[in-house]
Amino acid sequence: MTAPRLLVQALSDSFAAVWPTLAADAGFALEVVLGSLGPIEAESTVVLLAGGGEERSLVGASRELAAQGAVFCAVASEADYRLATNVLRAGADQLFVLPQDMELLRSWLKEHADRMLARRRQRAFAEGQVSKFRFQGIFGTSAALVQALERAARIIPHAGVTVLLTGETGTGKELFARAIHYNGPRSGAPFVDINCAALPENLLESELFGHEKGAFTGATVSKPGLFEMADGGTVFLDEIGHLALPLQAKLLRALQEKTIRHVGGTRPIPVDVRIIAATHVDLEQAVRAHEFREDLFYRLNVVPIMLPPLRQRRDDILPLARHFLERFADEYGVPVPTFSSAAMRALMEREWPGNIRELRNAIERAVLLADTATIDASHLELETHAAAAPGGIPFPATLGAVINATVLRTMEACGGNKSESARRLGISRTRLQRILDGEHDESGDASTAAAPALTSKEGVWAPSR
Repeated sequence: MTAPRLLVQALSDSFAAVWPTLAADAGFALEVVLGSLGPIEAESTVVLLAGGGEERSLVGASRELAAQGAVFCAVASEADYRLATNVLRAGADQLFVLPQDMELLRSWLKEHADRMLARRRQRAFAEGQVSKFRFQGIFGTSAALVQALERAARIIPHAGVTVLLTGETGTGKELFARAIHYNGPRSGAPFVDINCAALPENLLESELFGHEKGAFTGATVSKPGLFEMADGGTVFLDEIGHLALPLQAKLLRALQEKTIRHVGGTRPIPVDVRIIAATHVDLEQAVRAHEFREDLFYRLNVVPIMLPPLRQRRDDILPLARHFLERFADEYGVPVPTFSSAAMRALMEREWPGNIRELRNAIERAVLLADTATIDASHLELETHAAAAPGGIPFPATLGAVINATVLRTMEACGGNKSESARRLGISRTRLQRILDGEHDESGDASTAAAPALTSKEGVWAPSR
């Protein structure tokens, strides 16, 4: 992976000798430009704006960089409160005074280089694997989701590995199961799924293993089971935690011996299948409660993959909502609407007990029922199950969620006026838009936070944290 790019826009020749060392120490590839800049790649570049202390040129260049959505800091040989205030409000992340702030600048550069590399790795994996493995319908770039995708990608090529998918209802367990099957070496064979909670015990055994003629009342002909039908492919056992104990023993035997027996039959039938099981039940707790066999749990738990609930992927909520918005607008042949700030706030503050399935349904409903070009909170119909801490901020909350809630609440107070909202928050309009677009990293990039006041720490004028 190539090094991230550090672009130094040098408004003067001050400290020119230090840029190569600073860039190398932080892990950047350095490029120095004298004077004004052309278009930059905001996603892959951190800019160091180096001025000689002249306020007009430093503030003007800061505004130009902010307009391009750049992440940048400013450097001056001397600074006062007025210069620091104007540069920061123009969009700079921080203002450093050299040479006394050299170590702080070095630390800032290293922190941003690490963040950019982490985001690149996440994006490269998510985009590369979606393309390579066709993970249709699995959308998002949060660390928790990427970790689950990476785990799935590692076992996809291994046709015999048993997988246990855990997670709350609506987190996408069936999507993961299908992705594992259809991207692996068994993709040409059947994918057979059965919901273990949907059928009574006597019918489920026959469905899984088949039955012989006369095995029970109504069995007028022999019938193959799902294991036989899936031979060479995958059996997806959804809601495995609800499987009755007697059937658990028979399933364990089938997995260990790789054979099944029809109900009412005695002949062992060899089967070659990959088992993918899924449950929202805590199976370890079920084992302790003697509701699930311990030996079967360990047989299924070869490669566990936990799918995170949506409330742990808050940075994915708005991008997912926009994805569904475009999808359903296209499906129903209507212009793509936009979300009001109140709607975005409602989406961010909800706990989403139904997870992605619930979010999908809410957006589909809003697209169908909204009679304006803007979807408001009332169109989402999310009155129930909302769970937020006092002040409207989700709890527990990541810093990114707090920032989102703060920005959306400010926009509501300003009637949706982005310029006024940015002014009240003490940030640039460009940075406000980046926050609304979800473009801050999961560690809670403080560069996106509001800066209502300025403090001086070790000679650095910077937004108070």
